[in-house]
Amino acid sequence: MKRLIVFLGLLCLLVSPAMAISEFSKQWKGEYLGKDADADFVKAGRSAGCYVCHVKGEKKDEARNEYGKAIKEFLKAEDFPKEYVKANPEEAKKKILEGFKKAGKKKSSDDRTFEEKIKNNELPATDAGI
Repeated sequence: MKRLIVFLGLLCLLVSPAMAISEFSKQWKGEYLGKDADADFVKAGRSAGCYVCHVKGEKKDEARNEYGKAIKEFLKAEDFPKEYVKANPEEAKKKILEGFKKAGKKKSSDDRTFEEKIKNNELPATDAGI
């Protein structure tokens, strides 16, 4: 019984950051792949999935592409534990969207802002490797 409790405790510690990351993904898709988005961009964004922010073939917690690094400057998974997101969904959403907006002002390696690229129906990271 003790082992089960310890295991569940450790599992909760591991799951909380994943909850935040899935919330980031959910909000990104809702914001940029919503009903008014270009169909081809929606297809590209859904196909890219996690690789909008992460580097394909590498561990997600370690490898972020240039857009993922910009997002991480403004959004930290530990600031969005599962309990907080569930108890304050609108507040969490607002903070996440603010983080996306701030990251959007940063420049990509091709000297355009991530926001410009998204508005032009392009995936934000030049180095997405997709």
